[in-house]
Amino acid sequence: MSSIPDSLQYTKEHEWVSAKGANIYRMGITDFAQGALGDIVYVQLPKIGESVTADKVCGEVESTKSVSEIFAPVSGKIIAINESLAATPELVNQDPYGAGWLAEIEVSTEPSGLLSAGEYGQITA
Repeated sequence: MSSIPDSLQYTKEHEWVSAKGANIYRMGITDFAQGALGDIVYVQLPKIGESVTADKVCGEVESTKSVSEIFAPVSGKIIAINESLAATPELVNQDPYGAGWLAEIEVSTEPSGLLSAGEYGQITA
């Protein structure tokens, strides 16, 4: 069974976000997604300063099984990326909600359309 922390919000495409401060959201892929992918060997992240749009592709994750697109959970500007993933992409498998985070996005408006843990749990059940 996948871990789905109540403190986060989710997308139908299996990304999570958490508020990190005023208008700053950290994103990653869910435990369910990393489990489905298998051993992650490469993560392509958006670039700092790049604008991303909610529900649009902003990167990809490559595993021993397949390549999967990463969709931006919110619209805004990338202000930080998890640079440790370049050398250790397996952090996404080991700790998808902690050390395996992907990027931080600065938003200009409050995000909408995100799912609660309960709603996301219904999708993965």
